[in-house]
Amino acid sequence: MAFFPCAYHEVDGVASTSRQFEAFARRRELPLLMVLAGPKNAVARAGSVTKLQLRRSRVAFSLDRAHDYDLVFLRKLRRVRRLVRSFRPDLVQITGPSDVGILGALVAHQLGIPLAASWQTNLDQYARSRAAAATSFLPRAMTSGFLGAVERLSFRACARFYRIPQLLFAPNQEIIQRLEEATGKPCLLMGHAVDTEAFSPKFRTRSGGPLRIGYAGRLTAEKNVAALVQLEQALLASGHRDFQMVVIGQGAQEKWLRSNLQQAEFTGVLSGEDLARAFANLDILAFPSETDTFGLVVLEALASGVPAVVMAKGGPKYIVRHGRSGYVARTFDEFVFCTATLLTQPELLAGMRVAARQQALATNWDGTFESMYASYERHLLARSAAGRPILSMATN
Repeated sequence: MAFFPCAYHEVDGVASTSRQFEAFARRRELPLLMVLAGPKNAVARAGSVTKLQLRRSRVAFSLDRAHDYDLVFLRKLRRVRRLVRSFRPDLVQITGPSDVGILGALVAHQLGIPLAASWQTNLDQYARSRAAAATSFLPRAMTSGFLGAVERLSFRACARFYRIPQLLFAPNQEIIQRLEEATGKPCLLMGHAVDTEAFSPKFRTRSGGPLRIGYAGRLTAEKNVAALVQLEQALLASGHRDFQMVVIGQGAQEKWLRSNLQQAEFTGVLSGEDLARAFANLDILAFPSETDTFGLVVLEALASGVPAVVMAKGGPKYIVRHGRSGYVARTFDEFVFCTATLLTQPELLAGMRVAARQQALATNWDGTFESMYASYERHLLARSAAGRPILSMATN
């Protein structure tokens, strides 16, 4: 396989999944060519994995503080096409319409290689959130129609891109149905898992103090982080004082959050054991995003023994088992109520911590990627353009 991930070095769910996919291929000794963007041009080989890293140009611009888009990334086409042709993959897998993904789709088209794509980000909802933030000074009556049009047109543009691949993957059933209707292509469930050794209650170092309500992710409008301020205000207004907000990440709304949260700790971007300790030392994950397709940070919190309170819109609702490993709130008032319930009922919180960890232990990255390989065999051509059978996981 030739794999073109939108993110790899970044700290987000797509990058984490991409790294897990690479590790899976190496464990199973599956030939994998990875083409990704990075800080410098480099080629590295480790076991069965060949990794081509390409530096973006000076005309690249930031989508947020961690993600860039290079308007002239296709200047790499000849080099990448030559390498892919030499590698002779049975298929190309991309993770979305990024500069890297567009390059991968074009290479697959020019070389006649079957193409699969995964839907990782609700770009249409992101577009609406960004537009809403930019027009927040206007009356809602003036912007509602405009924002709806932004979301519809953005989804229509994304759907046109996703008509190109022969096979699609998505992280939840709502998106699967929507994509199949919009593209006419088969769309299959791509599950997620978590490394329960990397994220574990064993990293917890706290034994007392105020309860810590945490958020992890980009601090941007589409993540609905303004709700963290509303949550704190509502808890304080209800008489709750013995808690601390913990904000893990960075983004365009960080300065505003720092100015409006009264009792919060900002950690910045964390990774490795620093991130694992930060998760394990939380008591509750409050994740108000309504645009996440899955919400891998929710699963990482559960693995750390931290129950999560999430909204009923978006992918995280498929992760949390309501009343067992956390709560799924239908409204913001419910979001506040559920968080307050865990603040005031230590026995309930303790039980949910155990249930959260047990739920995470049942996930498995190998099973996720084995299922994807089986889907390639079922839905793409049984033989590649070079006449070789697509590698069967049953033989590895």
